[in-house]
Amino acid sequence: MIGYYVHHQGSGHLARLANLSRHLESPVTGLSSLEAPADWRGDWVSLPLDDDPPGPGADVDAHGRLHWAPLRHRGYTSRMATIARWIAAHRPRLMVVDVSVEVTLLARTLGVPVVVVAMRGDRTDPAHELAYDVADALLAPWPAAFAEPHWPGRWTAKTVHTGAFSRFDGPSFDAARARDAVGPSVTCLLGDGGADLPAHFADQVAEETPDWRWTFCGGPFGPSEVPLPELLAESAAVVTHAGQNAVAEVAALRRPAVVVAQPRPHDEQLATARALRAGALAVTREVWPAAGDWPELLADVVGHGGASWSRWNDLRGAQRAAAALDARASA
Repeated sequence: MIGYYVHHQGSGHLARLANLSRHLESPVTGLSSLEAPADWRGDWVSLPLDDDPPGPGADVDAHGRLHWAPLRHRGYTSRMATIARWIAAHRPRLMVVDVSVEVTLLARTLGVPVVVVAMRGDRTDPAHELAYDVADALLAPWPAAFAEPHWPGRWTAKTVHTGAFSRFDGPSFDAARARDAVGPSVTCLLGDGGADLPAHFADQVAEETPDWRWTFCGGPFGPSEVPLPELLAESAAVVTHAGQNAVAEVAALRRPAVVVAQPRPHDEQLATARALRAGALAVTREVWPAAGDWPELLADVVGHGGASWSRWNDLRGAQRAAAALDARASA
């Protein structure tokens, strides 16, 4: 039995579990405040939310050693107690934590081996350092060729680099991968975590690039009604934030891309964008380009192409991750 904790902020953590679970042989139970994926086949433990504002003197980070452990907070106490009761009752062989320093420590102090899903960026703050140190292994959904350059050796030694993986990796998407772009079209993926782009970005880029047809997914400009794999496959260029899942999906469909890092804690997206730039996998920017820069940017990205994405996502990352977790659960 594997227990898999899924953080409720954003959609990426849940998407990662959904992709992984299709390849796991071990029974797996999800633990999260989010609803289970639509095709989920295992058990699911619904966790109380813990994001109500804490009271005065809550010391939410335990004097700087943790990230979120507010004192006398009903939701937080109930959440951690629910996890502890499940561990005591089911005695999992392995806990996968995506992501929480506090859940990592809870599971480990209850005597369960923990695999932490690693995140890019600067994780040398005291809380991350503690969680990564106590973990039995770190699961990194990016290739070893693009390892985090500043990690200490003790973390690298226990890291399983799987390569990126996404919901678009399977053979059912081969036709989308092979599809030709439909005219000068660009799809812009903005994600759930917010974007620091100008309020009138859509109007401005449309004016500066009159020969291009823009479609926006997510963010303030509304989702497209076209299924995303078909939309991406028909795009001559993709503009995306540097979130792990968005980059993995664009890579899976081999689309030429401009990847723009968004402000995130620990410079997570900045680290991803820099890795992509170092490998010449995409055109990258660390802030949103001005509207007048887009004609040249789109020309550059189309010339760059998308074939090199196979070095980031070779379509087998989820299988490697599942095999590594199954092996640890059966050890």
